Amino acid sequence: MSWKEWVIDAFDVFGPASLAVISFTEAIIQPVPPDVVYLPMLVAEMGNTPTVIWLWLVITVASVLGSIVGYWIGGRWGNPLMHRFAKPQHVSKLIFLSEKYGTMGIFIAAFSPIPYKVFGWIAGMTNMEKKSFVVAGFAGRGLRFGVEALLIGFYGQQALDAMFWFLDHEILLAIALIITAIITWYSWLWWNGLGEQIPTLE
Repeated sequence: MSWKEWVIDAFDVFGPASLAVISFTEAIIQPVPPDVVYLPMLVAEMGNTPTVIWLWLVITVASVLGSIVGYWIGGRWGNPLMHRFAKPQHVSKLIFLSEKYGTMGIFIAAFSPIPYKVFGWIAGMTNMEKKSFVVAGFAGRGLRFGVEALLIGFYGQQALDAMFWFLDHEILLAIALIITAIITWYSWLWWNGLGEQIPTLE
């Protein structure tokens, strides 16, 4: 039995309540993504639009509420915990990213495979404006889980298999996303700097 099947069997018994628990705790500290429970539930409820919307609301709201707890933990104990379990240079880079990209960084983390919980901790550590943090979380999480529901609705089991593949390779995808963002950023800076290097034609 794979780890995904074990999680599904363990949490499927309690329906939406189990989905809320795993989504809430994942946004704080635990590593199992709520999609593992959410996606099979969507497949089981294909064609039942009200239930699909309910599941989407449950996973989104629970995740954002969990991130608020993560934000609070980051503000209260973030510095000693991060410096104990992570290298100082890595902590400094995360803080820099949070301060530089702010709301957009939270939105990207909420939507993408980048660990949402880590940015929640860092947002608390850096005293990011809480309203912006919550709004970005709702936008990113709502969009991510909404897209998954639409894909399951259109493509069914094929979409489920594809998304489980993404979950199995989540760390690699996060690294690839970060590298792509860095390359895109430097390419943009290079493009904007071309005008300063090319002589003006008279």
